[in-house]
Amino acid sequence: MPPVIADPSLLRVLIVLAITQLIAWGTLSLPAVIGRAMAVDLEMDLTAIFASTSVLYMSMGLCSPLLARPFVKHGGRRVMIAGTLLAAPGYALLSAAQGALSYYAAWLLLGVAGSATLSTASYIVLNEIAGLRARGAIGALMLVTGLSSSIFWPVTSTLSAHIGWRSTCLVYAGLLLLVSLPLFVFLLPRRVHDHLPPSSSDAAASVPAATPSRGTFYLLVGASGLNAFVAFGMGAVLIELLKAEGLSAAEAVGFGSMLGVIQISARAIDFLGGGRWDGITTAIVAGLALPVAMLLLMLSDGSHAAIGAFILIYGLGSGALAVARATMPLVFYDKAAFAKASAQIGLPLNLLSAVSAPILVELLTRYGSNAPLALSLACSCAAVVILLLLRQRRPMRAAVSS
Repeated sequence: MPPVIADPSLLRVLIVLAITQLIAWGTLSLPAVIGRAMAVDLEMDLTAIFASTSVLYMSMGLCSPLLARPFVKHGGRRVMIAGTLLAAPGYALLSAAQGALSYYAAWLLLGVAGSATLSTASYIVLNEIAGLRARGAIGALMLVTGLSSSIFWPVTSTLSAHIGWRSTCLVYAGLLLLVSLPLFVFLLPRRVHDHLPPSSSDAAASVPAATPSRGTFYLLVGASGLNAFVAFGMGAVLIELLKAEGLSAAEAVGFGSMLGVIQISARAIDFLGGGRWDGITTAIVAGLALPVAMLLLMLSDGSHAAIGAFILIYGLGSGALAVARATMPLVFYDKAAFAKASAQIGLPLNLLSAVSAPILVELLTRYGSNAPLALSLACSCAAVVILLLLRQRRPMRAAVSS
């Protein structure tokens, strides 16, 4: 049994974060399920409704560096409590929206709250509590959070059908206040481990390496950002991309639905590896799979077998890269330094995530399927080169452990 599951105290933290992250990510998927109903009610174009994703990620990215100091000073738990208290009014504002201005204002508020409650915040909490076991703990958490859409899409659809999308927003505001908030307040521990003397073995292992240079930080930003651009962009355009490759709508949905299962399987393989490799090693191996997948689809000529192979290779690579993006900073930063670096990386990461879908959609509609695939191929190759440079900067203790 992996150590992070065998430890009851850490398992409790993982359960709290798993539930709250499922709620946080799942409730944000409203437009994907009921976007058309929102568009009709608000008298907005469907494209404008989906622009909420860009507003969300832009606001998250801009706020993320501003939270670096609060994360270090007050700890992830308090920041997540504050973010939850801010997210609930965001859904209330969304439920009362009467047009584009109030609609985007709600998503702006949800983005600010998301910078304090979503993935980066949960990883910071795990690093504060789990210490050297943070990588395994983050991998375990990501196994569960990958199911957010599978759980909440049908829930959102059912609620909206019975009570309407506006009341669904209010239900989600109540869910944050009645479930997530009490879990953070009463079950998520404070940073007690910061004040406990480490054992001799832990003390030796946790001596931080020399402070990484700014060059190392920029390389982390480059590798993480390029991979995020591909992951978020491809996730948004995958169905339309497969249609452009010659699949019918039903076939495209069928092939696309396989992707989530494969990505979670890749995360499971990484988790069961038990920390035998660090985030840099995972990213390099997984990153090499992406250019292969892109080339395969570009040369597939609509072949079902080639498209299936693309889904498999891309799914395994992107699934493992999701874990690597979260855990690469652990190779270079400890405790408070990790919190600060993760918050600062959040700005370019979220900005690239915000613009990826519009760029790939524009390329797809103007130039066909090979254009977004070629850009994704170039970004993936550049990310691998950056990762190889990062590997040379890896601290000796991390190099030995991997």
